[in-house]
Amino acid sequence: MEQQEIWDAETAQRYDTPGSGMFAPEVLGPTVERLAELAGGGSVVEFAIGTGRVAVPLAERGVRVAGIELSPAMLEQLRAKVDEETVPVVLGDMTTAVVPGEHSLVYLVFNTISNLLTQAEQVACFRNAARHLAPGGRFVIELWVPELRALPPGRTATVWQSEPGYIGLDTYDVLRQHVVSHHFHFDGPGDDDRRQARLFRTPHRYIWPAELDLMAQLAGFEPESRHADWQGAEFTAESRSHVSVYRLPQR
Repeated sequence: MEQQEIWDAETAQRYDTPGSGMFAPEVLGPTVERLAELAGGGSVVEFAIGTGRVAVPLAERGVRVAGIELSPAMLEQLRAKVDEETVPVVLGDMTTAVVPGEHSLVYLVFNTISNLLTQAEQVACFRNAARHLAPGGRFVIELWVPELRALPPGRTATVWQSEPGYIGLDTYDVLRQHVVSHHFHFDGPGDDDRRQARLFRTPHRYIWPAELDLMAQLAGFEPESRHADWQGAEFTAESRSHVSVYRLPQR
């Protein structure tokens, strides 16, 4: 399935969950705070800007934010919040589309680089980030760590979240380095006491941190930092995700 088909109008309308999930203040607040710090007063570009979950509050802090977005439906939801002058967006693929100008920061949050399903596309994303940056500029990626250690022989799936009304599980194809995330949402009981379920699936190509570092090197970046979250917690062998910062050399 093409990414444009996944991120359609129905998905875009359901995407925002104000005050909860990835929109919860304890999740979004540290993200925006850290990105504003890394921008250092310069302009920034968000790859796969979506509905503006991060870009809108970042712009409200006075940071000059632009974006690239593949899905017209997601962009339509963003436009209901802010206009083109406040957060300009180029409609296109984050591996090739270009936001004019020279910027201090490019960022890609919430595992989105894994939406690119080949290694070549992921490397192209790094190279496109480098094209946007001034010397010394930074590229920031938030990405989950593949739970390969939870896969004994013969097992291809892991449940990574289970709570009332929601189950999230991943199915792995370790030969192709692909994973499909399955999101099951359960509505309240109907008249016949049966709960209605909705399934949303997204394909990914997972990346081990060391492979991500090599992609950065191929695009001319140097590693600057890696933490387990946006608040700077130590990244360890048990960390389930990471925030990695890469930087272009000064000329």
